[in-house]
Amino acid sequence: MPITDHIRNKLSTVPHRPGVYLHKDRFGTVIYIGKARDLRKRVSQYFHPSRRMGWDLKFNALVDAIHDFDWHTVKNEAESLLLESRLVKEFQPRFNIDLKDDKRFLLLKVNLNDPIPRFTLTRLRKDDGCLYFGPFAHSGSVRRALTLMRRKFKLRGCRPLQPDESDYRHCLYGNLQHCTAPCIGNVNREQYLEQVRAGIGFLEGQTEELREELEREMRKAAANLEFEKAAQLRDALEDLKRTTLKTEKFERIPYTLPVAVHPESDLRELGRLLGLADPPARIEGFDISNISGTFIVSSMVSFWHGRPDRANYRRFRMKEVTSQDDFASMAETIRRRYSRLQRELRGEAGDGPDPGASDAPRPGETQDDSPDDAPVPAGNVVAESPDRPWLPQRAVGPQLPDLILIDGGKGQLNAACAELARLGLQRIPILGLAKEFEEIHLPGEREPLRPGLDSPAVKLLQRVRDEAHRFANTYNAQLRLKKISESILDEFPGIGDARKKALLRRFGSIQRLRLAPIHEIEQVEGFGGTMAEALKRFLEARKEP
Repeated sequence: MPITDHIRNKLSTVPHRPGVYLHKDRFGTVIYIGKARDLRKRVSQYFHPSRRMGWDLKFNALVDAIHDFDWHTVKNEAESLLLESRLVKEFQPRFNIDLKDDKRFLLLKVNLNDPIPRFTLTRLRKDDGCLYFGPFAHSGSVRRALTLMRRKFKLRGCRPLQPDESDYRHCLYGNLQHCTAPCIGNVNREQYLEQVRAGIGFLEGQTEELREELEREMRKAAANLEFEKAAQLRDALEDLKRTTLKTEKFERIPYTLPVAVHPESDLRELGRLLGLADPPARIEGFDISNISGTFIVSSMVSFWHGRPDRANYRRFRMKEVTSQDDFASMAETIRRRYSRLQRELRGEAGDGPDPGASDAPRPGETQDDSPDDAPVPAGNVVAESPDRPWLPQRAVGPQLPDLILIDGGKGQLNAACAELARLGLQRIPILGLAKEFEEIHLPGEREPLRPGLDSPAVKLLQRVRDEAHRFANTYNAQLRLKKISESILDEFPGIGDARKKALLRRFGSIQRLRLAPIHEIEQVEGFGGTMAEALKRFLEARKEP
């Protein structure tokens, strides 16, 4: 595909700076994300005629699919790596292979409320009252810099929350004079906190004195022909520079969902394919998400005239289905969604808000920050802008959809149709979209429709299906992250699975455990007075802000 005038003109505006670039196809979907030291040179290479003459089929397919591109400049290469990783995890571009997993970059944390604070490595930032530094693009450098910092400021590296004299007798750090051993009273807590604050200043970039000291020792070692020692000091200096390099904290980049070039024509093609009297103005899509039967959730997305209508998104956590059963989960979702919608259409209050379902965020909120049960007032729905006069204004109040899309084949579709029939809503058009060959399954039809991957109708259905899939996975990830926050007990020394389960069985949650008096904690099996007091101090030191 020859380079277009749009691409050529845009290339001339790309700066010669480090950053991240995003290639997009003609539907606006991000298909590849990369980083570069020089954005102008790197992005231009994709459109050189000589590169197209190679035998790299994947590269040629990528270039053929590029319809537009964007870029974001950063200060240095480390920032570009961090931003690239974040964007790849968010958009999951189909031409990217690396960085798609959920592995995160290392962070350093310290809790000044601990009896004897210590710096530790983690990959998850929590609201636990700790100070966090990072993320760091080079894990090896930050590990070596942490060791250097501990030796420089005589900081402890042992695991116990509050070491005692018995721990000290076997403490390698104290015996090697790498720690001032506050656990046995060599220094008091205030003196040790000054050492910790010096370490915090070190991580914040106050390293000039240490850098000069390392440079002097490196030059001295080189002059004495101690080249191995000089090389080690050189590497330590490089680790120090990498760890204390200032990086920007990247917020979520506001990209819109991919939309079609001509949404109205796609809708007309879909209506013709399905034999509908009119193109479906409102489409509601459903998907199920679970991992080995845990956190079984579903999502419903709404598209209005081919564009996402986020004010009408819904998400559900299964109440009746307790094992991995996509058919039963789909049936429960359809039943809860449309039984409630029928009550709203009749003007009935019903049973109040469904605690298992939640609405999309209010305007200005992100989907990840939306509360679990926060209905969106109809008056807050924003009308379409004047620059899109072809898109009618959305109606106020509850409405039945013109088409229902189920992510799945015959099984999921039949389960949904059975629930619609029980509610008397079998007149609503419904279809199932099977992933493998993008086959369209219709109720009562033995053979699926196969219009082909290039069909505008299929592409529209794919956008609805993919958005439902993304929204369901986002909710599932939120629940898993919330569950991970319960594992704060894992950081308490000496607690195993049995004691942890006993605590959660007795108090139900970490929040209730925080509020419990010590004498109630003592009553839990496996706990005594000393351990209950230590656990109480541990939780007090990690109060959520």
